[in-house]
Amino acid sequence: MQAKQFTDAVELTGVVLTKLDGTAKGGIALAVQTELGIPIKLVGLGETADDLVDFDPDEFVDALFSE
Repeated sequence: MQAKQFTDAVELTGVVLTKLDGTAKGGIALAVQTELGIPIKLVGLGETADDLVDFDPDEFVDALFSE
């Protein structure tokens, strides 16, 4: 819902998803891309700016389906 509100207010060129380490966050990545057509550029895997990494969709899908 936040991504939708942002796209209504400003032109977005990409999204940074923080704290993607939780399994519940996986669905939002798919929804942002599918419903809004906005690319995910970076993901946060920890608590600091140093924990931001380039988003790799192949790694993301592999992580979703592995334990």
